[in-house]
Amino acid sequence: MVLAPYRRDADYLGQLLSEHEINVEACPDPAGIEACLSASPGVLVTTHEGLTPAVLAAVARHLALQPAWSEMPIIVLLDRSSPNARIRAELARTWPRARLLYYQRPITPVELISGVQSALLARLRQRDVRDHIERETELRRELNHRVKNILASVTSIFEMTRRGTTSLEDFADDFRGRLDALSKVHSAVFHADGEAVSIGAVVDLTLEPYRRPGNNRVVTGGPAFMLSRETATTMALCLHELATNAIKYGALSAPKGEVSFTWGVADEQVWAIWRETGGPPVIKPSRAGYGTRYLRSALTNVFGQSPTILFDPAGLQVDVRGAASRFMRNLDGGIGVGPP
Repeated sequence: MVLAPYRRDADYLGQLLSEHEINVEACPDPAGIEACLSASPGVLVTTHEGLTPAVLAAVARHLALQPAWSEMPIIVLLDRSSPNARIRAELARTWPRARLLYYQRPITPVELISGVQSALLARLRQRDVRDHIERETELRRELNHRVKNILASVTSIFEMTRRGTTSLEDFADDFRGRLDALSKVHSAVFHADGEAVSIGAVVDLTLEPYRRPGNNRVVTGGPAFMLSRETATTMALCLHELATNAIKYGALSAPKGEVSFTWGVADEQVWAIWRETGGPPVIKPSRAGYGTRYLRSALTNVFGQSPTILFDPAGLQVDVRGAASRFMRNLDGGIGVGPP
């Protein structure tokens, strides 16, 4: 952004910077500085004549509202005859969170362009830090959510195992086997040697901890095809989310509840359905929690279309479909299979 209210300085600076493919927004009137700053410029270039008390105060307010990662570069063009020492001291006091750069006029175009480009690069690096902070924050939130779900799964598996065994030895063997199945999911998806993972393997390993011999309350089925490692990881997390919800609140929290996860391929479209029956009546939440938001985002990313999440009183149902080319690597069969 350029603030040069006198003579033709703004026109000259705008033309010079534009010639070097630097986008310029001029602020023709110092009185409108706050509106100009609302666009969050990468660099502010100003002549010292434009630094009125109102401008100083407006920029100070803008800087005070910046997040911790932000340090907006401000290039100030000084005249030889201006009180440069006083200007520097005043700006350092008024704008402590600005990256101040001073140039004395007349200044060569090369020097000015170099200074602006360096300031923009610094700004770009600041925004890289911003993106890193935001991503790290989101990862911490997701990790916290996943750990809670895993602990909830372990607790529920413990209770399911305890109710179905008559001896401590049987309980230990059964419980150990279920935890081992959870570990295998992690190994199969996150440490796969190849570039693809079978959808059947992902489904079976993810849902195996919730099955019991002779009393299978989790039914799965669909044609065989391979998923990329990234897609397999996402699908495992989605199934884990659904299974965790089912054992905490849904069908698997009731003695006779059942869940099914089926998938198929038809007309170059892949569909997948999660359905719960026999559990407690489902009540639609007043607002979407983190798990629901994650499911929508993750499944949309995989399938290219948003899933339909139906909070039917008879049981939760999640239906999603999309182009097979988005995530299949190899198809071993099942073309023409439609939804049940």
